[in-house]
Amino acid sequence: MKLPPEQQAIREKCYYPPRTFVEFPIEDVEASIPERFEKIVRLYPDRIAVKSMHEQLTYSELNDAANRIARVILARCGEGQEPVGLLFPKGAPFVIAMLGLLKAGKICVPMDPEFPPAQLALMFEDMQPRLLVTDHESFALANSLAGPDRCLNIVELKTNRAEENPHLSLSPDAFACLFYTSGSTGSPKGVIENHRNLLHGTMRDTNDYHICADDKVMFATSGRDIFRALLNGAALSPIDIRQEGFTGLSRRLMEQEITIYNSVTSVFRNFAGTLAGYERFPHLRLIMTGGETVYRSDFELYQKHFPDDACVFVNRYGPNEAGAVVSQYVMDKSTVITSSAVPIGYSVTGKEIQLLDESGNPADVGQPGEIVVISPYLSPGYWHQPDRSRAFRVSSSDNKSRVYHTGDVGMMGSDSCLMYLGRKDSQVKIRGNRVQMTAVETVLLNLDNIREAAVVALEDDTGDKRLVAYLVARTHPAPTSSELRESLKAVISDFMIPSAFVFLDKLPVTGTGKVDRRALTAPSKDRPQLSVSYVAPRNVYEEKLAAIWAEVLGLVEVGVLDNFFHLGGHSLAASRVIARVVQLFPLDLPVKALFESPTVADMARVILENRSQRDLERLLSDVETISEEEAQRRLEEINSTIAKK
Repeated sequence: MKLPPEQQAIREKCYYPPRTFVEFPIEDVEASIPERFEKIVRLYPDRIAVKSMHEQLTYSELNDAANRIARVILARCGEGQEPVGLLFPKGAPFVIAMLGLLKAGKICVPMDPEFPPAQLALMFEDMQPRLLVTDHESFALANSLAGPDRCLNIVELKTNRAEENPHLSLSPDAFACLFYTSGSTGSPKGVIENHRNLLHGTMRDTNDYHICADDKVMFATSGRDIFRALLNGAALSPIDIRQEGFTGLSRRLMEQEITIYNSVTSVFRNFAGTLAGYERFPHLRLIMTGGETVYRSDFELYQKHFPDDACVFVNRYGPNEAGAVVSQYVMDKSTVITSSAVPIGYSVTGKEIQLLDESGNPADVGQPGEIVVISPYLSPGYWHQPDRSRAFRVSSSDNKSRVYHTGDVGMMGSDSCLMYLGRKDSQVKIRGNRVQMTAVETVLLNLDNIREAAVVALEDDTGDKRLVAYLVARTHPAPTSSELRESLKAVISDFMIPSAFVFLDKLPVTGTGKVDRRALTAPSKDRPQLSVSYVAPRNVYEEKLAAIWAEVLGLVEVGVLDNFFHLGGHSLAASRVIARVVQLFPLDLPVKALFESPTVADMARVILENRSQRDLERLLSDVETISEEEAQRRLEEINSTIAKK
């Protein structure tokens, strides 16, 4: 659709000079991803394609590496479409393997090694791959899922196979990827994407935002994001936020001069919320968020911390089934947001949006309705689920297009700008992942000591959604929060585990006997019942750390022996804690430090050890310039600090 003039004017602000941009032609959509990628390799063989913390590959080197993988895959599996799993963290090996599988004509299935083994097993059972490609770090997990005969460790791969392109003939209708949903309904769904759809999405982003070979693109979320960079000659920067934390993310954005940022909304919110104000991102021209509601407070964080002149902020909306992006709303520093939530904007090229009321008729302007997407570029369906795939119906007005009912509710303004209002059912987005609250309730009811369970989603002080479980125990004493978390983490993903558990004598009900969720009051900010007793801070380090723990978790107090994650903490909250700790105590701590030292007492010891080591190093460097008495005094102070630990 034609954008309003103010939207078009903002978008044009982030364009590179025309001489550096090459339009993505519609003809390339009717091809395959390997064809487009190999075209880019011929244009930019010596440009940087992938730059991670530990390695760097040019387009020519990346193409050669992918070709070697492709030829090994073809030798193992032969030609023909079939799924192959990719069990990797987001890094250069993941990118190489994904391109290699596509060149071999296979269907790439990204699998996150951080998912619970039970969930990965369900995904593996559903797709039934001939092969699971992995690396050293994830090999043991891959072996437990597939067995040694179906595992391929690309790090150990030794091959003298030719590095020429395989030149397989691939139809644009050929399946390229399976992107599994979170499995919050109990059975993960594999959403199919073909080459045409992925290329069309790349063409749209390329031409909308003039993505070009001068760009440096952050890669931290979906596997589909790599195409935005690698099908345009840009440099791709894989970033594992769980490992590097928000401090590492900030450093990488600055040091690698990233121009395009992309993440789910809650990651951006928590990252921007940790910025101290001295960070500078002069090269950043495009910030794209989505997957969850963007609030006015998120927009204000963008206004506060990011470049004034050419950096544009984009809110994007769309489920995987509809090609991940259906609508978008662009903003700059002068945009005025009057509502609490930012609009999800206007339909993108190739996607039409309709709102239908409860009777299935078009909703009037200003009235809520289910968001329905009509497009030739919808997912072909769900892997091995023909009944569910019938949800994608052929459009009655255009035989080339199909129709998908999202289950989301929106409201259209008179200018066709769309606002997101929520879900028709009980699904919510938690840290970018869709969660069916009834599925969490089912898992809770399967625990021996739980008689009744109701799960609701509440907003915390930062605007993030969090799950709260209201429970009735079978016997007393009721299980502690620590025990519940240990039981749940073995069977569901961490984002599905409630952040708080509230025990009641009985659940409130309506006149018809249904649980009255509106009568469930917000949990108190008191410390939850844990498996350890409360121990107050014993020194200034523990006092400061306990205050950070309590503020981030929204609790009145935290004991020094309390496990951060048993208190309701998660990976994003952990990144916020480490960012605060790094600001308070000038240390270089990774996010994993909190996972390894999850109590206040443990973290205080880590800080003391780091500071004592730095003081000792400083003393050794100064020993030639200070008196023997001063050196002895400072050494005694260091020893005293160590002894106190």
